[in-house]
Amino acid sequence: MTNPTPAIQLMTTPDYRENYANSVQVRVNVWDFFLVFGTLQQQDETRVEVRNFQGIYLSPQQAKALHTILQQNLVNYENTFGEIKLDPRIGPGTGPVH
Repeated sequence: MTNPTPAIQLMTTPDYRENYANSVQVRVNVWDFFLVFGTLQQQDETRVEVRNFQGIYLSPQQAKALHTILQQNLVNYENTFGEIKLDPRIGPGTGPVH
């Protein structure tokens, strides 16, 4: 006997909102991942301002599921539009990605 696939109904809550973020900071502990979204603006040559507007906690399982779906979509994006270039000054493990 197979288990039927449940129907998924997507709904939005009254406080639902959409925003643009060009800064994401990730904080990790043993129980969860915490993603902090914000907007980054260069104020002058020596000063950058990040205005955080939303923090989201994810379980490790949801973080891994997010990683998988982002990876799949990034591959599809690059296959369609070409390689996404990152700033070479920001390498892996150098801190928050902005």
